[in-house]
Amino acid sequence: MSIIPTTKKAFLLLLVSVILFSGCGGPAETPQGTVTPVLPTRTPFPPSPTPIPTAAVVNGDIITVAAYQEELARYKAAVNRDLTEEDQSIVINNLIYLTLLAQAATSEGFQISETDLDERIARLDTEDQPLTDWLAFYGFTAETFRIHLKRSLEAAWMRDQIIADAPLETEQIHAQQMLFYNLAAAEEILEDLNSGKDFSQLAKTHDPQTQGDLGWFPPGYLTIPELDPILFGLEVGETSDIIETEIGYHIIMILEKEGNRPLDPAIRQILQEQELDNWLVRRWKLSTIQITLPS
Repeated sequence: MSIIPTTKKAFLLLLVSVILFSGCGGPAETPQGTVTPVLPTRTPFPPSPTPIPTAAVVNGDIITVAAYQEELARYKAAVNRDLTEEDQSIVINNLIYLTLLAQAATSEGFQISETDLDERIARLDTEDQPLTDWLAFYGFTAETFRIHLKRSLEAAWMRDQIIADAPLETEQIHAQQMLFYNLAAAEEILEDLNSGKDFSQLAKTHDPQTQGDLGWFPPGYLTIPELDPILFGLEVGETSDIIETEIGYHIIMILEKEGNRPLDPAIRQILQEQELDNWLVRRWKLSTIQITLPS
């Protein structure tokens, strides 16, 4: 188990979102040129006494059962397997997240004009794959696709505002570790280090494949946040004591340190995802959300 995070399948990069635009002349772009997600139809409560079957209600906006089932079908086509209960939870939660983003965008005054929407839809229609054929294949009508596209542009704009504050450069350290799954082994290595043996050589022996190299990383990047105050408090060439965490016993040495180092793009993407995740958690808590699907 690693303390270095891997890129998560962030909901805005779900395969259902990729599939939406994969065959129609490339993705639609927001004003910042980013891939847009797919949103459910945003349907207000009807004045009629006949209720609309709902999958969820998000701050008064309905995600219909029909929209949820259509998204499930697209998700199933994307992953090409039978869906589990976990998959169903992923789909409804992602639809809620996307709705929260779209609501926030409109509340901050972001708007897509009908002319702009017409132009974007026209760009998706190609000779190789007529838009009408593609929409039929993925279960859209021209009307529902227009609503989905408009709402997805709103959500993508809000996403871009949230992640814009992720830094391009920041304090970082380059570290090397030895990870043990029992305390006795860690204590034995620590004795070797205290007797003058070289950390890097021991790390190469302990982990010939990676040699324990954690690479460069900023605060808040590791999957075990309690390591940060310890590691960023060490000086170059300094070795930690044995650090016990949920995954084992660590001994870590700081190889290099820079106060303002450019972030690797992959690391910055993870920090952006963290910003987005944190925003969504806060927004969910402040919202009135009812999931009405049968358990």
